[in-house]
This record gives sequence, C-alpha cells and structure tokens, in this order.
Amino acid sequence: MIVAFGGWNDACQAATDTIRHLLDTYESREIGHICCDSYYDYQSSRPMLCNVQGHRRIVWPETTFYEVKADPDNTFYVAMGPEPNFHWSDFCQRALRFADECDVTNVITLGSMFAECTHTRALPLSHSCGDDDDAAEDSYCGPIGIPTVLNYQAAEDGFEAESLWISIPQYLGGDECPAGTLRLLNELSSIMDLALEEGDLAAATEKWRLQADMLVRCNDDLSDYVHHLEHLMDEHGDSDADVSAPHAKQLVEETEEFLRSFDHPAAPED
Repeated sequence: MIVAFGGWNDACQAATDTIRHLLDTYESREIGHICCDSYYDYQSSRPMLCNVQGHRRIVWPETTFYEVKADPDNTFYVAMGPEPNFHWSDFCQRALRFADECDVTNVITLGSMFAECTHTRALPLSHSCGDDDDAAEDSYCGPIGIPTVLNYQAAEDGFEAESLWISIPQYLGGDECPAGTLRLLNELSSIMDLALEEGDLAAATEKWRLQADMLVRCNDDLSDYVHHLEHLMDEHGDSDADVSAPHAKQLVEETEEFLRSFDHPAAPED
C-alpha cells in the first residue's frame, strides 16, 4: 500500500501527484475512506463545494483508499488525503486495518520537502525503513509529519514499512514539480519490481527544467546561489548541503516577486 498526504509533507504536491499519476494511469476503484470530524480542523483543511455530475455537493476532507490494477497479474493499493490535524495514532491504526484487510504486507509512505538542492542535478531522495533505528545513518531530530508516524506504526505492527522522501529546490517556490514525482515513481518501480508507466512525466520534467533554467538566467543572485549549490552537491552527492548564503527564504521571496512581474507588468513610461 502506497500512501501520501497533502499539506506539510507534500512540497509542490510531488508526493500526492505520484498517487494521482497512478490513479490516472491504471484501472482503479475506491475501496474505502476515513472521514471523521475528530480528525480534521475544518479551518485548516476546509470542505470544498464542488459540482459533481451537475449537482452541487460539499466534499469533506478524507483519506481515500483505492485498489489499483497495473496488469492482470499485479494489484496494489494506494491511499491519499490531507494530513489529519488530530488523533494521529488512532488514524494510523484505522489506515493499517485497511491494509490488513487487503492482505497488504508492505506499506510505503511518500513525502516531499523543500531543501537546498538544485534543479540541474538529480533531486535528492531518501529511502528508509520504518524499523531503521541507526542514528548514525539518520541524525535528524525535529518535527515530523504523519507519513513518519504511519511508517513507524506500520513497522511496529509487523508490516514491512518503507519511506520515500524527495527534496525539492526551495528557490522554485510552490508550483508542481514533475521531476520530484518522476523520481518517486521510478523508486517505487524499483521497490515493487514493476515497471510503472511514466506517461507524460518525462516531458513535463524537461519543461520544468527549461523553465527553471530561464528563471535562473534572469536573476544574477539566484544564478550565483544555484552554482554554489551545484558545487556542494557535486562534492557531497545526493546529500542535502548546509548552505549559509544567500539565505534560501530571501531567494524564494525574490523569485516569487519576479514571477509576479509577468502577471502584472509595469506600465510603459511615456
């Protein structure tokens, strides 16, 4: 079962877009959902008003589970929804009951995060197991999201639990990142020993890189920052670098301001 959650764990929607790609590519059917007022704060995960087959209806935040048939011999399960706000332990137990009822043995959680990496190199990807407690290999201490909680709880309940996290360049802002989705998909193919179809992700990734190249060429500070990142990434491989200057947050703000200038060009001078 492959699981991704929207929100804090889903920079540029790269993780949930991987689930959407699988649902769009293969035959699938909904098999269940978790929807409960006790899990969500509706001011942060708001219900949506939608038109469904000509009828207006309110769609409440929920995690939906699907059965996906890649081919007659290969069936797997996926789940996707907004990260719940409350009662994570109980939520994870309900999710794992779905997995158990479907005879799932392996739970794979997906996540994406902003990091100091560059679009001109392979995006760094972290692949870990839920029962991997080797602090020498992973020294991270800090906030976590529900993919990590689900991953650890799955391992404690006897599932084979794996976690995939893709790093997204901070300086590109919040637009979709097909390069991140494609790398997650390729890693899933390797784990599942199944050639998952890429569809138009490769073409979308090339377009994404070309747009990022243009953005970098138009901003000298950003260009210097990217060259600095390239140097560090070439030295350290896929590991995220600790870059002190220029500060990534400031560059993100400058990049967003630059992009807004295309939507609202300055009036020509007389």
